[in-house]
Amino acid sequence: MEKYKKASKHIAVLAFPFGTHSAPLLSIIRRLSEASPASMFSFLCTERSNSSTFPKGHQKHDSIKPFNVWDGLPEGYTHCLKRNPHEPVDYFLKAVPQNFKDAVEALVAETGRPIDCLITDAFYYFGADIADELKVPWVALWTASPRALFSHAETEFFRRHVGINDPVDKPLDFLQGFASIRIADLPDGVVRGNFDASVPVLLNKMGQTLPRAAAVAANSYEDLDNAVVNMLKSRYKRFLNVGPSNLMSSSPIDDRHGCLDWLERHQPLSVVYISFGSVITPPPHEIEALTQVLEESNFPFLWSFRGDVEKQLPPGFPKRTSSKGKIVPWAPQQKILEHPSVGGFVSHGGWNSILESISGGVPMVFRPFFGDQKLNTRTVEAIWGFGLGLEGGTLTKEATTNALNFILSTEEGKKMRQKVGVQKELAYKAVQPNGSSIENFKTLVGVVTCHHYLP
Repeated sequence: MEKYKKASKHIAVLAFPFGTHSAPLLSIIRRLSEASPASMFSFLCTERSNSSTFPKGHQKHDSIKPFNVWDGLPEGYTHCLKRNPHEPVDYFLKAVPQNFKDAVEALVAETGRPIDCLITDAFYYFGADIADELKVPWVALWTASPRALFSHAETEFFRRHVGINDPVDKPLDFLQGFASIRIADLPDGVVRGNFDASVPVLLNKMGQTLPRAAAVAANSYEDLDNAVVNMLKSRYKRFLNVGPSNLMSSSPIDDRHGCLDWLERHQPLSVVYISFGSVITPPPHEIEALTQVLEESNFPFLWSFRGDVEKQLPPGFPKRTSSKGKIVPWAPQQKILEHPSVGGFVSHGGWNSILESISGGVPMVFRPFFGDQKLNTRTVEAIWGFGLGLEGGTLTKEATTNALNFILSTEEGKKMRQKVGVQKELAYKAVQPNGSSIENFKTLVGVVTCHHYLP
């Protein structure tokens, strides 16, 4: 622990172990460690999450050290497909915040260094109380869109303005910047669904507590959703867009399956890239519909498929489409979306995927599943204008065919490409020297490394 003794600051980072939260959080922490090389960052998360976020042989950062916290699971618990996927989340949320308090206490004892700043996933509303007890600044990092943050931060406001019998397609025209958003587009637990479920309760408490943070940082940029960003700035001490993170961090390209070489053999703007993220696989009947469209269309496709190809795709499909399609278990998504041959991106609508699509200048087709994905889909389609939600919201043969033809073969599709191209320029501008995200990041570094307590 010699490095902790020599460090100018000891910053504790509390990560959320589910979904795709830990990796974007770690990306920002790496940038902070590069900006403050004399500081030590202790990254606290569950053992299962840490083993994925910090795999053996990973590119090590000497100033970032992972520490495990209790996951709340009963002794002997095993992860399997037959279990409810929400079960580990519920167990974990019953263990917080005490598991983190215990881990921080053990961390200080082990390293011999008190905590100078507490950084948490914004989900962790209890970060405010822990930071107050430690008498250190609390910084909350939000890894999704500013619009999703606003929806959760203003849950009580939305509930007051939406009646229990209002139709789901009613627009939220009582709020600036939300006139094109409908009740149905809001995340579950805001005005519909089970308000008492563990995640909606967590997010509602987050909304009430975030004004206590010394800073709230988000993986976005000022020009993407300006009206919402300005509303958030009026609610928090410091609301700092410090992204897109994918444009501000460099790592070796992992193209173990030869995706980029395959793309080189195709015409500009001709390839459909498909990925539903690292967590989701569409249900079998939707997979069937998508494969029928790909097999019968003339569009070459590259599919990053996280499931079992032999069991989950129709028999013979990979072989029958091998002349125009490539199916891989892993793909360097950012580099693929930057490739000139890619003309459209079929996605679940996760925030990281949207930012990477903007960075590549690629219009999108959405099949949202949960969380903020429906809100992201509607925002990109109805407000920003460079994506398309599937008719009916699911992958049917007709809806998917129509969406791909629209994106890749119509004048309206070209207009979408122009609109996302404008955002691409603004995103790159934000991360240039003196760009808005760079300046916001300097402010964030100042808060994190501050030598006095920021209440």
